[in-house]
Amino acid sequence: MRTGRPALIALTALAPVSWGTTYAVTTEFLPPGRPLFTALARALPAGLLLLALARVRPHGAWWWKATVLGALNIGAFFPLLFLSAYRLPGGMAAVVGSVGPLFVVGLSAVLLGRRPRTRAVLTAVAAAFGVSLVVLRSAGELDALGALAALASAASMSTGTVLTQRWGRPAGVGPLALTGWQLTAGGLLIAPVALLVEGAPPALDAPAAGGYLYLALANTAVAYWLWFRGIGRLSATQVTFLGPLSPLTAAVVGWAALGETLAPVQLAGMALAFGAALAGQLAPRGEPVEKAATGAPFSSASRNGRKDSMDLTVPGLRR
Repeated sequence: MRTGRPALIALTALAPVSWGTTYAVTTEFLPPGRPLFTALARALPAGLLLLALARVRPHGAWWWKATVLGALNIGAFFPLLFLSAYRLPGGMAAVVGSVGPLFVVGLSAVLLGRRPRTRAVLTAVAAAFGVSLVVLRSAGELDALGALAALASAASMSTGTVLTQRWGRPAGVGPLALTGWQLTAGGLLIAPVALLVEGAPPALDAPAAGGYLYLALANTAVAYWLWFRGIGRLSATQVTFLGPLSPLTAAVVGWAALGETLAPVQLAGMALAFGAALAGQLAPRGEPVEKAATGAPFSSASRNGRKDSMDLTVPGLRR
């Protein structure tokens, strides 16, 4: 069964919406000062769960490809993201990180041979400006290391997004397995660093255990499966333009659940960033909208339902 394009975009958008709840869960339920352990607890259990469901291991070149993607999308991205959030004031980390669509536009030209379009560049700038209006409440002192970490996290995730589309998936492997490979590889890369820097895992009470369970399952396993599934069928720029939904969701959650206020300028920024996210979904003429498992356009056989590239690869499961 094929998912229609609007439904596919909406399902992919659930990933950054879910990521937008991370800040509230972290501050309200998790032990403070453990960013690397939190990154590890998000990635490795989720990856192992998806591997157990998919029951597909990498083969051939996909051993190193999965490791590279896992390092970019998870292993480097998570620690850099948390480092920037700890060192930058207010929403500065989100503002610096919101340049991700610009990175993707440039990387798509280099790695995918797609010439940058003026509309895409302007939309990316509008999205970053809208996010800045939402989350940047005070300038504060700009920490150089924090800013570099935020830029590096955006560049890492953007590179992973473009390479995921460039490499596609090996024949017969669904997005569930590809997501499991990357989460496991990323988690294994984070584990020794977390142990070296932060020491043994902290003692967990019931709220913390529930928070980590939510982050591992809904916020990571499901969200990243939806994200990589979307990358397989939408263009890299379309997917990355959904990224600003994450800080917008964080602002809404802060207002609804944490008692934070939203000023008129923030509401205007939300409208601008959301409009940019919608504009980013307008596929340029001549650009394929859906991709098959290998990254090539769908064949007539797959369109007739013979091969579903979104198959979960869970034995015995049929859609």
